[in-house]
Amino acid sequence: MVKAKAPISFEFFPPRNNEQKAALETTWQRLSRLNPRYLSVTFGAGGSTLDATLQTVTDLLERSGVPVAPHISCMATDREMLCNLLQSYLKAGVERVVVLRGDRPEGVSGPGPFQYASDLVRFVQESFPNEFHIEVACYPEFHPESESPETEFKYFKEKVDAGADGATTQYFYNTDCYFQFLDDCERHGIDIPITPGIMPVTNYKSLERFSAMCGAEIPRWMRKRLHSFGDDDGSIKEFGLEVVTKLCERLLLGGAPGLHIYTLNRANATMRLWQRLHHL
Repeated sequence: MVKAKAPISFEFFPPRNNEQKAALETTWQRLSRLNPRYLSVTFGAGGSTLDATLQTVTDLLERSGVPVAPHISCMATDREMLCNLLQSYLKAGVERVVVLRGDRPEGVSGPGPFQYASDLVRFVQESFPNEFHIEVACYPEFHPESESPETEFKYFKEKVDAGADGATTQYFYNTDCYFQFLDDCERHGIDIPITPGIMPVTNYKSLERFSAMCGAEIPRWMRKRLHSFGDDDGSIKEFGLEVVTKLCERLLLGGAPGLHIYTLNRANATMRLWQRLHHL
């Protein structure tokens, strides 16, 4: 058993229809039994799910018995809008937010008041001092838009200096990149807890598409094995479970402060991973 009590958290996205609502309902009910540190709810590309995020967060807070952390991105067209949103979350009992740059809202052209995540972190800290634990994103394999490793650490350090309390990584499948990233962060004076983000492997085509969009690397050996299974979903899931379990074991044994699972609103892969890690 590896670090059985290591904190774990789960990420969901707001459902868009009744079928997705039913899937999320089943998923959070199953995963909330695992005593997670918190549940996070994404904002959606282009600021397209603001109301859905607020509704999902409120619903989970009322019914799950688990802390919930909404994603906040630089979608706000004005500061008052963001203040009102944060006030709503505070009133609902939210104590943690995940602050990201994100995309500009659909139909909005031109700059808004927040261009970078560091601007948003600073605004939250100044407007609601000590009210929220602020989590930010980081990229061990580097953000697709980064000009160089040095600019990556520069922007990350700006978020930390603005008041970030912790960070969660983009998913990866190479533990070396995470531990090297920690060493580099230490050299750059970044000392907040950095939790690895974990993406279970259940569908190779979807994983390939997600990874191309976010810049996450699927190692060649892993890509070859997944490709060799063709449409054999059972073999893909079993191989993915083995790979991700070993990844998590190495991370936890190496001192990672916990795990943040990108669930894609499905419980099975996450439940099986948790059971493997706890030898149940």
